[in-house]
Amino acid sequence: MTPQDASQQAAEICRRAPVIPVLVIDDLAHARPLAEALIAGGLPALEVTLRTPVALAAIAEMAKVPGGIVGAGTLLSPADVTAAKAAGAVFGVSPGATERLLDACEDADLPLLPGAATASEVMALYERGYSVQKFFPAEVAGGAKALKALGAPIPQVRFCPTGGVGPANVRAYLALENVICVGGSWVAPKEMMLKGDWAGIAALAREAARLPA
Repeated sequence: MTPQDASQQAAEICRRAPVIPVLVIDDLAHARPLAEALIAGGLPALEVTLRTPVALAAIAEMAKVPGGIVGAGTLLSPADVTAAKAAGAVFGVSPGATERLLDACEDADLPLLPGAATASEVMALYERGYSVQKFFPAEVAGGAKALKALGAPIPQVRFCPTGGVGPANVRAYLALENVICVGGSWVAPKEMMLKGDWAGIAALAREAARLPA
């Protein structure tokens, strides 16, 4: 897969809803009902971060839910790419980008949202062919104002800002011309998962799905 094809497929996934839930799953039993709740609420693209021992098994379980598009986040190495693809991930997300990681995703035909936080990082990825990128860590890196500033000299790149994005600032990000969607964890609070409040999570997803894209 070429970087251009990868970015095109990533863009198509990002356009499915204004928010991609960023999910940290500690209990495998939560995987399927969580996916069902988020998809029912109108958020089909799900990023399962590879930060817990059950993350890969959770991807495999969530990939069985009809209507979902399940990806793997926190990809750091070629081994992560191989494991994520084997588990059933259909896209990947990384906090940054290295040559080895980009090569691995392209070789595995795994569309990637590569992370960037500076103009130089954005330019390097765009030069390789990635016109859709993850802006991370969004709030720490300057927030919506920084992202708007990047859009002036580099309007060719669109972003999925992630990191500190929530109800208080999500509209500021989505209002930017160079934002295609956002990534956020607020639609699946840990306390709701622990309580099994899937109806509550579905309600949060519906609110997020109605945000102006």
